Amino acid sequence: MMALPSLEGILYTGAISLVVIGIAGLVLSNHLLRMVLALGVAEAGANLLLVLAGFRPEAAAPILINATAPGPMVDPVPQAMVLTAIVIGVGVQALAIALLIRVQRAYGSLDMRELKLCLERDLAIAAGIVPTASQDAPAGGRPLPPPSGGASEGLPG
Repeated sequence: MMALPSLEGILYTGAISLVVIGIAGLVLSNHLLRMVLALGVAEAGANLLLVLAGFRPEAAAPILINATAPGPMVDPVPQAMVLTAIVIGVGVQALAIALLIRVQRAYGSLDMRELKLCLERDLAIAAGIVPTASQDAPAGGRPLPPPSGGASEGLPG
């Protein structure tokens, strides 16, 4: 008969999965809001890993009663670190969303590819240089002329 996985193993697997899902969302997404949300998912997984690092089976909460410990206690340092990380994470996400609102109002998009083109154009204009154009498409959106006949038009051959 197959043994059931322990609760601790399930929690570690969930925490690592959250971190991996968050990192995948950061790497694979081109939309800035989705990237901020993926960062929040990865942060939740990291916080869960920190709490699990201080977990001890059969241990009590680190609260002293009459200046005596009731037995083995859970380490309170990871819990304090997670509380601090949560507060910092909320602040970082609030700042990121405020910046996203400004970017959306300025450029009308949160897509990284569109923003890259807009920022390159703005930087070129601010520097007083001609923005670079694509080498694959003709300027002005005109279609390319048909290819010439080659040897029949006086070319050596």
